Amino acid sequence: MNDLVSRFSAVRSHTAALAAPLSAEDCCVQSMPDASPVKWHLAHTTWFFETFVLEPNEPGFEPFHPAFRVLFNSYYNGVGARHPRPQRGLLTRPALSDVLAYRANVEQRMQAVLARQADNAALQSLVELGLQHEQQHQELLLTDVLHLLSCNPLAPAYRDALPPVAASAQAPDWLEFSGGLCEIGHGGSGFAFDNELPRHTTYLAPYALCSRLVSQAEFAAFVADGGYRRPELWLAEGWDWRAAQQIEHPLYWRHAPGGGWKVFGLYGEQPLDPQAPVTQLSYFEAEACARWAGARLPTEAEWEAAAASRGGTGTQTAEGSGLRDLFGSVWQWTQSSYAPYPGFRAAEGAVGEYNGKFMVNQYVLRGSSCATPPGHARLSYRNFFPATARWQFSGLRLARDL
Repeated sequence: MNDLVSRFSAVRSHTAALAAPLSAEDCCVQSMPDASPVKWHLAHTTWFFETFVLEPNEPGFEPFHPAFRVLFNSYYNGVGARHPRPQRGLLTRPALSDVLAYRANVEQRMQAVLARQADNAALQSLVELGLQHEQQHQELLLTDVLHLLSCNPLAPAYRDALPPVAASAQAPDWLEFSGGLCEIGHGGSGFAFDNELPRHTTYLAPYALCSRLVSQAEFAAFVADGGYRRPELWLAEGWDWRAAQQIEHPLYWRHAPGGGWKVFGLYGEQPLDPQAPVTQLSYFEAEACARWAGARLPTEAEWEAAAASRGGTGTQTAEGSGLRDLFGSVWQWTQSSYAPYPGFRAAEGAVGEYNGKFMVNQYVLRGSSCATPPGHARLSYRNFFPATARWQFSGLRLARDL
């Protein structure tokens, strides 16, 4: 339990550190319905622990503020009413200072509950779920802040330091995999979300994966070749979406004076880095680019089996065996619909709403991104978003049949 107490403090402190560079005004604004204000992220991750851990386990439980149960409930219908998601930016009250006081209060009470129930395995499992949930919101906080700042004509940077220098984009290799029967899903010890289970056997035809991710320079070539204006490259729904939104390039690309591109990111607006992976792509854009390249997107089973066979674990990238950038760069779209694994069962109660009810009209992404917090990535992780989502750190790796 001491390890869990330390981890609780570390994760909560990391969230606060991510919000520290921002002003109170930054933390209140909601830039689009799919994003949430930083203040809401800070409160909702606290709401999770107050609602699911403190309420059933703290003697004489009283909420920090009764209204917070509704204001900061995200999608848990089993808990009760919710404030409408598109209107989270209208919550000028409570103030940021009140939300920070809420966090401090719940953290203190959580420490007391954890100390009293050191042998409660069910409680420990629930707290670990809450910490993994908060780490997901740490990444969402960064992606939502990036979208917010991109709307500002001053192009302000979230981080003032210079961005890391991209590694040399080596010539891509095609790595071949024999396929056959393979085991997919979380196995062994350690945490996994319910959507990563159960581990099961699936069959793969022989296939190949590109050794690295598609770069910004390669995607710029797709744009220059009229990729956004060639309907034969697009899925029908993707073409209609692109046309309706008048999309001609990735979300944060901007025309540079004199030609070329600049790309807006957490470090502000920078010249296009030809060696860096392209990011902020929707599924539709990634699929069209893959088709333009004479390839396709991998399935999630192909991605996981290849990563496992080359030594990827979520903390390393299997560099020595030729498969690069599996983790820590951009999430990689797959052609797999987000659906339950054979034998999937959602947990009982409100926490059972965590993943299962979203298994429709979304696609799976694998790996992790530069915004994923340390220790959160793993081989079997299944991220998922609608095909139109393009504000996340999402890119692509090419695949093809053998």
